[in-house]
Amino acid sequence: MPNLQIADVHGFQVFDSRGWPTLAVELRLQSGACGLAQIPAGASKGSREARELRDGGPAFTGRGVARAVQAIDEIIGHMLRRLKGLSQEELDQALIALDGTTDKARLGANTILGVSLAFAQAAARALDVPLYQYWGVSANPARLPTPQFNVINGGQHADSGIPVQEFLLIPGGAANLGDAMRMGTEVYHALGDVLRAAGYRTAVGDEGGYAPQVKSVEEVFDLLMASMAKAGIAAGDDMCHPTPAGICPVGGRGDRVCYKSPRAGRVDYPVCGHRRGHGHY
Repeated sequence: MPNLQIADVHGFQVFDSRGWPTLAVELRLQSGACGLAQIPAGASKGSREARELRDGGPAFTGRGVARAVQAIDEIIGHMLRRLKGLSQEELDQALIALDGTTDKARLGANTILGVSLAFAQAAARALDVPLYQYWGVSANPARLPTPQFNVINGGQHADSGIPVQEFLLIPGGAANLGDAMRMGTEVYHALGDVLRAAGYRTAVGDEGGYAPQVKSVEEVFDLLMASMAKAGIAAGDDMCHPTPAGICPVGGRGDRVCYKSPRAGRVDYPVCGHRRGHGHY
């Protein structure tokens, strides 16, 4: 077994795809294997999300990460260099314990995640295996989750006027990951064709979903249903929508749920329950 003893770790500031500062972490093992991780940051923050460590103040409108870099270089690094060879789970638990809060408020979720991911990259290189295989041979072998396709953006991710931030599609009827990727890709591109044919703009939001100017959630659902039909995908059986925040699905049985439109004529849309939307391969 290669030596997974940590020799050095440090953080530094980089810039994300939106042009804002974010954190990167480089970690080196005593064997010489290195790992590098860059930590994404969303445009919106949920009230129950783990907290990032940012600088505040006027520079970068408070989004700088000098404090996070300092936490890695002076606090986390000092602890890790004193520990003997660690497994991934032992490292993660040590970082959680060092932070000591329920929402990562002391050290920041960005620092903890960055160090964890950089260690995983370095450990995979030390073991001479791909990263996915490293996760697969860990103490708790990983399974691939059903992918969720972010196809229409609103909220803080686009200026489309839609109150819901993300409309996702889940290929819950796919037999395997490859089939799921095919279904999601085909529907995404069919949606572009549907939008163009109907005269909507096809600009995309921050996360790659289309951002058409629409008047209601039901209008979005209609577009998604049309795109699934165009791609030959059975809505509800092959693919469904997870419940957008603030929209309450009703009816259905088990993991088959329908969202009932409040408009005249009442149209039902297939909405995924938690079990169907979070399967694994």
